[in-house]
Amino acid sequence: MRHLKNLRRFLFKNIILILLFLDILGGIILLNVDNKAIKSVFLKPKYHFYFIVQNSVDPFWMETIKGAEAAARDFNVVVEFCAPRFNDPKEELRFIDIATLSKVDGIITHAFNTEDFTKLIDRAFYKGIPVITLENDNSKSKRYAFVGTNSFEIGKKAAQLLVKATEGKAKVAVISNSDSEGDSIENNLKMNGFLSTIKDYPDMKIIRYYTSKMGILSAEEITQKIIDSNEGINAIFTVSSADTLGAAQLIVDRNMVGKITLVGYGISEEINRYIEKEIIFGTVASDPYRMGYESVKALVDVKQGNNIPTFIEAEIKVITKDELNNFRKRENIKNKYRKWENLYEQGDF
Repeated sequence: MRHLKNLRRFLFKNIILILLFLDILGGIILLNVDNKAIKSVFLKPKYHFYFIVQNSVDPFWMETIKGAEAAARDFNVVVEFCAPRFNDPKEELRFIDIATLSKVDGIITHAFNTEDFTKLIDRAFYKGIPVITLENDNSKSKRYAFVGTNSFEIGKKAAQLLVKATEGKAKVAVISNSDSEGDSIENNLKMNGFLSTIKDYPDMKIIRYYTSKMGILSAEEITQKIIDSNEGINAIFTVSSADTLGAAQLIVDRNMVGKITLVGYGISEEINRYIEKEIIFGTVASDPYRMGYESVKALVDVKQGNNIPTFIEAEIKVITKDELNNFRKRENIKNKYRKWENLYEQGDF
């Protein structure tokens, strides 16, 4: 009891000193808070960008948005995202028009190689708003740069993958998501690459082409038609990641795993799981996360007066079950490297 009384007297006499000590300690802790956290709270964003993707259901575009969000944090900018529910060029044009009227600091957009898109991109340019095109280009316009991949090479690598999967003997169906004339150029480049490789294998026959208009649901319906047909189709090439997932799901539902070889396009955790289970033999993919990141970075460079290349090329990846573990390890290493690289560039390291 006596010790307790003495402790109370000590605390009472020295209460001011104790409070002062706690105040100083709190200040030291606050000073050591991560600089990036402080910046995110107190710094006004440098720029406001508009980011327009082709649709809101394709895993490819979801990954692209994630990359853009990471860049927005790293470069202290606001990125506003817009997307039609399904592929709709008129909606994309409307979003570009809204962005221009809103006088945003920059626009990143999926584009078709049509006159309508050229006019709106040029209009934004003349109003002092830089435009970066993503995945599909409009080379006739005054866009500053195109972030994407070599579509001919994508088609070529997909054909090589299908040849490997079928040992060069197959009846093939192609599911494309080209639901407008504006998209035909981009898809034709992929198909040109695909066909230029297939023609060297006389036992590889393209039996039928299908057009998907509503993403995963439509791809499932098309795959059902392929299974029900009497044309002996035993291999499918899908040109979009949404169609890849739809076809894979229907192959599972109809117990056709091992009977129909599927080679697709795109990358996501769900696609990787299908590859792991040997439902999808493999896919050819660009790096949507990196494309989203680089497009935001390019706009920041433009706003700061830095020179940027007119074509920012994304790496093409070929992913099979054998490569999947190595691919995941490489991606983890790359993500860690990017994190430190960004910290260094921003002066936070």
